[in-house]
Amino acid sequence: MDSRPDEPAMVWTIDSFHAPHYFFPRECPRVCIWPYDKKTDKDKARFFGHSGTDRIVAIESGWYERMCGTPIYRYAFDPEPFELYDRNAGYYTTTRTVRPAEVTRLDNLPGQLADLGIELRITPSLLPLRDAVLSSTVNFSMIRMRNAKLTG
Repeated sequence: MDSRPDEPAMVWTIDSFHAPHYFFPRECPRVCIWPYDKKTDKDKARFFGHSGTDRIVAIESGWYERMCGTPIYRYAFDPEPFELYDRNAGYYTTTRTVRPAEVTRLDNLPGQLADLGIELRITPSLLPLRDAVLSSTVNFSMIRMRNAKLTG
C-alpha cells in the first residue's frame, strides 16, 4: 500500500544522528527519546535521571531475541542528490536513481547502540512510555507503534 500517493517515488536516507533509531528488525516497535533544547528540568530528571546517556531507545521484551539475532545492512550514499525532507526525523530524499557507495552489515544490534552511548531499555509494553513521552517536553521518535502490545 502506498502511504504517500501524491508524491513521486523516492529513495530515502537518514542522517547519522537518527540512523541508530533503525538498528532494529524492520517491524520492531520502538520509542526513541533525547533531550530537546526546551525540555524541562523535571522531564530531564524523569527520563534521563538514572542514566548516563542523553539518548534512550526502548523496545518490548518480545522483540529482544529477534533484535539480537537479526543483522541489518546500512547503505551509505553520496549526499549530493538528496534534499532535506523532514529535519526532526532526519529524512533526506531524492527522486534520482542512486547506487550505494558502501554497504555495511551490522550484527549485535544491542552492542551497536551501546557503542554509540545509546541506552537500550527493554519493557513488556511500550504504551506506558509512549503516553509519558507524549505528555512531556523531550524530543522523540516512535517507530512501528502499530506493532506494540496493547497491554504489559
